[in-house]
Amino acid sequence: MKLVTTLTQSNEAHPPLVLIHGLGSAATAFKPITPMLSQSFRVITVDLPGHGQSPLDSTQAMDPKSLGRAIFDTIESEYAITQFHVAGNSLGGWIALEMAADQPERIKTLTGLAPAGLWLQPASRRLPNQAQSYYMAKALKPFIKSGLHLSAMRKIGYSTVSPKWQELSYEICYDAAYAMGNAKGYFSAWDGMLGKRFDDQVPVSIPVTILFGDTDNTLPYPDSQERSLAPAHSSWLVIDNCGHAPMWDHPEKVVAAILENSRS
Repeated sequence: MKLVTTLTQSNEAHPPLVLIHGLGSAATAFKPITPMLSQSFRVITVDLPGHGQSPLDSTQAMDPKSLGRAIFDTIESEYAITQFHVAGNSLGGWIALEMAADQPERIKTLTGLAPAGLWLQPASRRLPNQAQSYYMAKALKPFIKSGLHLSAMRKIGYSTVSPKWQELSYEICYDAAYAMGNAKGYFSAWDGMLGKRFDDQVPVSIPVTILFGDTDNTLPYPDSQERSLAPAHSSWLVIDNCGHAPMWDHPEKVVAAILENSRS
């Protein structure tokens, strides 16, 4: 299927960079870093199936490798771009890893921002308590626009995601809640991860940086940060006072990591 994408920089002298969001999120998650990245890249953000502006297609396989192939196809058909830098958060980071392993000649560099899939024991089923954020966003959808002005609601929604939740802008919080509450592909993408982990090889010719926050409650250390599953040549970074969305908590450091990796 063809995914909805957004090109945030049209200077063709700059190399393309594709950004891939996580489960229940959308391309809007990268707003804090796209202006800075656009100074050096043609930044293309992607909405996964049933997320953001992309419709849910029942014929689209939702496992990370298949989603990566859908992104390759979309970027090529939409922009005639066959090779690019890639960075992804959470599920998006896992998809990026699969893309580099599946079609390495098309990936220049890879930056994983708290990538999923780095666990020794894959989950075999969905647990209801793990979908609390989704159910909360759905239930509170009529009140999100006004409610997120209240510190109490922000604390409920974001204190486990970010140690800096009190500093997050209203726009970041609203975009995230809106994306989650409208993510028709949430459970399909979740099911696409069940029973799986990243278990492939990325060639050493592709520079890889893996970045986690020191207080990631979504993919906590050590169970979901197994270094032996990441490419052996990866640079592995841990950012202090940072949660599961490093581009929210430390946008400048994330941009610097992507830039440094692209120059490897």
